[in-house]
Amino acid sequence: MQAELDRQFMQEALAQAKLAALAGEVPVGAVLVRDGKIISRGFNQPISNSDPSAHAEMMVLRAAAQVESNYRLPGTTLYVTLEPCIMCAGAMLHARVERVVFGATDPKTGAAGSVLNVFSEKQINHQTQVEGGIMEDECGQVLRDFFKGRR
Repeated sequence: MQAELDRQFMQEALAQAKLAALAGEVPVGAVLVRDGKIISRGFNQPISNSDPSAHAEMMVLRAAAQVESNYRLPGTTLYVTLEPCIMCAGAMLHARVERVVFGATDPKTGAAGSVLNVFSEKQINHQTQVEGGIMEDECGQVLRDFFKGRR
């Protein structure tokens, strides 16, 4: 049941990644879910927003915080097509996201196990569950196709 839901919501994140690619952004998409309902959607926008912090995860967290009128987002799961970076992992911890599900690993800046694992630090006062590799091939292919077209 959970695996089926994870795939369903990762499909939604992939749809967001494709919107990013259409906008000329690195195709990373995300959705934030609570109780089986999407609270917010987002995709990478650092180029179009001239904002180095406008990663898909940050866009989703900002939008959800506005919807909820709260910077804390307990009981949520964040689905993202690419392993979070340090900045995004930190924001998820501060927002008290319960679970993070990502697709493709990021061997250059991944902060959920590839380069380092911010989420595994026991000194941090909030612990977030992390699961990677959900629809990894599909998520990675969107990125490969995007960069192939750029080279």
